[in-house]
Amino acid sequence: MLALFPQTETRNSVKKITLAILLFLSAHAWAGEIPNPAEYSINVHVSSSSIDLNVGTQALDVVIDGKKYELRSVLPMNRVLALGDYKAKLVQDQHKTTYDSFQVYEFLFRDKKTRKFEVVGQTE
Repeated sequence: MLALFPQTETRNSVKKITLAILLFLSAHAWAGEIPNPAEYSINVHVSSSSIDLNVGTQALDVVIDGKKYELRSVLPMNRVLALGDYKAKLVQDQHKTTYDSFQVYEFLFRDKKTRKFEVVGQTE
């Protein structure tokens, strides 16, 4: 019985080390990369913010380069975004035809967190 004990102890040590490595790697993956503020060169002015009560997404009226757009958060937030100026970058810009487009902006907040918003409307 004593001969099996060191083997069991070794297995438990390996399991603990493996678990620690997996936890470290998953925490590192969740943390992601710190965004580079220089990449967020688009100025966005949020003039209206509300919650779409059907799905809980943020609905924003914004001005980008003098053009008025309506944006929706990609994920449900169930809270209102403060009005004001934000920095953003265009992360998706598809134009399959000359008359249709699909765009996604990513906002960079002061605490270095980011949030994606889809363009769902535009006005003149």
